[in-house]
Amino acid sequence: MRRSTFAIVVVGLGLLLVGAAVTRHLTGSWLPTADARTGPPPALTSGRGVKVTFTENPQPAPEIALTDLDGRPVNAADWKGKVVLVNFWATWCGPCVEEIPALEALQEHYRDQLVILGLSIDTKPAAEVKQFAARLKLNYPVAMSTEAIESALGGISAVPVTFLIDPEGRVVQRHVGLINPTVTEHEIRTLAKLPSEATVSYTKDTVRPLLTNAAYATEIPGLDLSKLTPAQRETALKQLNADHCTCGCGLTLAQCRINDPDCTVSLPLAQDVVKKIAR
Repeated sequence: MRRSTFAIVVVGLGLLLVGAAVTRHLTGSWLPTADARTGPPPALTSGRGVKVTFTENPQPAPEIALTDLDGRPVNAADWKGKVVLVNFWATWCGPCVEEIPALEALQEHYRDQLVILGLSIDTKPAAEVKQFAARLKLNYPVAMSTEAIESALGGISAVPVTFLIDPEGRVVQRHVGLINPTVTEHEIRTLAKLPSEATVSYTKDTVRPLLTNAAYATEIPGLDLSKLTPAQRETALKQLNADHCTCGCGLTLAQCRINDPDCTVSLPLAQDVVKKIAR
């Protein structure tokens, strides 16, 4: 199958609430305009108490040479010297759409220091993704993802997934699940060498995905989704991330399967969901 069998994503309710609150702040009407701005852009959020972590062993970003949904060439070589944020998303992914306003606000405010690229993993035609993106009036380029790019980044097993690339063209961070807009802003400011009160640290495994609760996973352990049509697969993933397991774990079927692939309760329940949708 196209996606890795190792499905991961971090979407906590607390992070969702915090992200939503900060998103409202980031997308306020007071954002400075190009004519009003003089000097480096000020921080939109306070960095006090914010912890920013990067990998101590950054890897060169893979070559990105695509065509966006409007037919324009997308080439990472043109972004040298800027911070690049690559966001893998899908039109059917609720958290992906949830974080878009924050991404748009960051792109607008840091337009001289930042480039955001949205890569859609949708299986639907690019024309439909373009219509969806047009309705959202995205202010950054969007292209269809490719297996080559996903493989070069270690595989995209769930969305949203966001990679940060420093001005030297190295992958320094990977966020699986909803971004925290405040943390992301101060990651950008740190990489762009703008003032920030955030605490910066380095670790060996920030780019390595974390195994945790899942939502909007694109693969579920123990289930064969390869025989489903793209529409059926989408429906199955949504239901598996909505229906809860009855084993007492308190997780959705998708979460339970990922956190405990040996659970004998979640497996038949999840298989039944897929079987009914496949009819």
